[in-house]
Order: sequence, then C-alpha cells, then structure tokens
Amino acid sequence: MKKIFLTAIAVLGFAFANAQTTGFSKGDAFISGALNVHSTKEGDAKANGFIIEPRVGYFVSENIAIGAKLGFGTTKIGEDKTNNFTAGAFGRYYFTPASQFSVYGQAGIDFTTLKEKPSDFKSNEFGANVGLGLSYFLSNHFAIEATWLGLGYSVNNNGGHGADKTNSFNFGTDLRAVTFGVVYKF
Repeated sequence: MKKIFLTAIAVLGFAFANAQTTGFSKGDAFISGALNVHSTKEGDAKANGFIIEPRVGYFVSENIAIGAKLGFGTTKIGEDKTNNFTAGAFGRYYFTPASQFSVYGQAGIDFTTLKEKPSDFKSNEFGANVGLGLSYFLSNHFAIEATWLGLGYSVNNNGGHGADKTNSFNFGTDLRAVTFGVVYKF
C-alpha cells in the first residue's frame, strides 16, 4: 500500500512539474480530507470499517486560514457495531503561503459522538490539538500536505449518567503519526 501511495505521488509530481505554482493568498479556499478503510481478521474474529472526513478552509488573510470538517466512521467487530460522527474547526498559520512550499502551524477542536449497537451505548468526546504541517504545490490547484499533531487533549463522558470521564493528554514526537493528504485550491 505504501508503494502504491508513493508511486501515485511521484506520478502527480511529474505530471505537474512544469506547471507554474503560486501557493495560497487571501481569499483562496481549499478542500481536503481523510479516508480510511480497515479490515482485520484473526482466526474467526473479523473487524472492518471506514472513516471519511472532508475538510474545507478559507484564507481570511495572507497567512491565516480557518476551516471546518465533518466526519463519519463505522467499525464492526462480530455483531457489535460502533458509529461515530465528528464535527470540528481548525485554524492554520502559514509562514510562507504564497510560495510553492510552506510550513504551517495548526490548532483545532473536535466534537465526536459515538453510538454502539446492539447495546445502544452512547458517549461524547471533546478534543483539542495543535501541530505542524507542510504544504507543497504540484500545480496552481493541487498540493500535497503532511500534518503532524504533536499535542492533544480530549475528554470522553463514557455515556454520562455518573460514569467517570476519561481525560487523555498526548504529547510526542512520533513521526509514525504523520498524515499525508491532497489539497485542491479553488
């Protein structure tokens, strides 16, 4: 899978190598997002699911972009199924937005609601995170980006009704947690 992904990036890079690139500027909008499909089998136990999370952003100034995301995911393990819905907002500061290559800092907040079936267990989670990213334009409209979220905090109510909340704090330099994506600027 990694070889296919890297080959696709290389092909896109060569296809757009001669195109003039301008980066981002005030008033530009972009879309990106995430798609993850997973399947695991161990013995007779099977687990599968997916997550889709489109994201849209808008440059309110030369260096600052704000945006929102919506996400839906589902995981099925045997007869148990978990659905989740996420809504979030983010802000980015691009250090050199008008160039082909730019580094940015990002901060975001997310709200996720999870529902399990057949038990009808429900929980809500609120999270906040900050991190760094890189954006590289392949053409006037397409860029690839890599994002690393290095600091995060979340709280899950574990269904409420007197249940203890789960508070999580993450900080690290785990470069295995870098995500890659494609951005379309319009």
